[in-house]
Amino acid sequence: MTSTLVLGGTRSGKSRYAEDLFPPHAPVRYLATARRDDDDPEWAARLEAHRARRPPGWVTVEKPDVSAIVAGGGDPLLVDDLATWLTAVLDDAGAWVSAEVDVSPQVDALVEAVRSCPGDVVLVSAEVGLGVVPPTRAGRLFRDELGALNAALAAVCDEVLLLVAGLPLRLK
Repeated sequence: MTSTLVLGGTRSGKSRYAEDLFPPHAPVRYLATARRDDDDPEWAARLEAHRARRPPGWVTVEKPDVSAIVAGGGDPLLVDDLATWLTAVLDDAGAWVSAEVDVSPQVDALVEAVRSCPGDVVLVSAEVGLGVVPPTRAGRLFRDELGALNAALAAVCDEVLLLVAGLPLRLK
C-alpha cells in the first residue's frame, strides 16, 4: 500500500501526472473535490475537461467525504484536488468572514486517514508556497492553511512529487 502526494502550481500538469500513475484499466475511484457552480461556465468547462480525460472504467465520486473514503481503502484512490477540498472546508466553516475559525479537526482527520489508509492513494494538491503574499486576509488564510496541509501530508506520504512546467521532481 502506497500513498503519493503530487504537488504543483496552476497548469503544471499535476492532475494528468497523477492520473497517469494508474494503469488505464485499473479500478480507480476518482474523488473529485471541486464544487460545481452552475453560474460559472468556465469552471464547468474545466471540470468537464477533467472528467473527459478519465478512463471509462474509473468511478467518479463527487462531493466525497474524502477522509472517510481514504480511511476505508478499497480500490486505488485518486483525490483531485486538496486545494478545492480545503476551499470547501473553509467555506463551510465561514472562514472568509470570521477570523475565529479552526479547520484543524478536518485537516487532522484527512492526514490520519492517509497515514492509515489500507490501500493505494494518490493525492493532488496545489503548491502555494512559491508565490507572493496575497493582499487579502482570505488569500493569506488559504495559502497558510493549504501550505500546512501539504506539509502534514508530505510527512505521512510514502512519495512526494512536485511538478514544474510538466516535469516531475521527486521530493520524497
